[in-house]
Amino acid sequence: MTNAQRVTFSSAAGEASGVLVLPTGGAAGAPGVVVLPEWWGLNEQIQAVATRYADAGFVALVPDLYHGAVAKTAEDADRLMKALDFAQAVREIAGAVVFLRGHGSDKIAVTGYCLGGALALATAVEVRGLAAVVPFYGLPGARDWSRVDAPIQAHFARDDDWATVAGAQQVQAAVRVPMELHVYDAPHAFCNERRPDAYRPEAAHQAWNRTLAFIRAHTA
Repeated sequence: MTNAQRVTFSSAAGEASGVLVLPTGGAAGAPGVVVLPEWWGLNEQIQAVATRYADAGFVALVPDLYHGAVAKTAEDADRLMKALDFAQAVREIAGAVVFLRGHGSDKIAVTGYCLGGALALATAVEVRGLAAVVPFYGLPGARDWSRVDAPIQAHFARDDDWATVAGAQQVQAAVRVPMELHVYDAPHAFCNERRPDAYRPEAAHQAWNRTLAFIRAHTA
């Protein structure tokens, strides 16, 4: 059992908001996870992912990076993603990290899917002191990877022309921190159970178990 609530928080980009999901035992002492959505925005599917983290004992926060907009079609999602101010989004994510540090443990992980995976890696470059970073099939383009100070566990799909395995391998070679790279015989978005065209239950289950073990190990 969990409870979710809409919250606002400060960031270097101004006031931001999101959905906070608390574990049954409350936030006291619980590590936090910032959950970054796919290009659809803060929809029911990504809130369900946050609830899974809360059920596992984490305080989970999904920032609303589209500021209220939620895509219903791929065309909408593409438009919203292309209009997103990426640097502003990273500043809002940094604000979400600070917000979570005030609601439980100071050990905060950042994870995300698709666009959120790219933003998770960009956040790893810009935000110091994260406990762990877990991107799923997303790449943010060229970054100063030497600045990353948090361990990474990355999940990529072999059949993905957008977030390629080769691109993930380049990041792995460039960072100065431990980075696990798991590659699945699956398409992009294979963890999204509401995408029957892409969802691969076995790969998604394996990735979820690996993620939980990794985040728990680094937030204990």
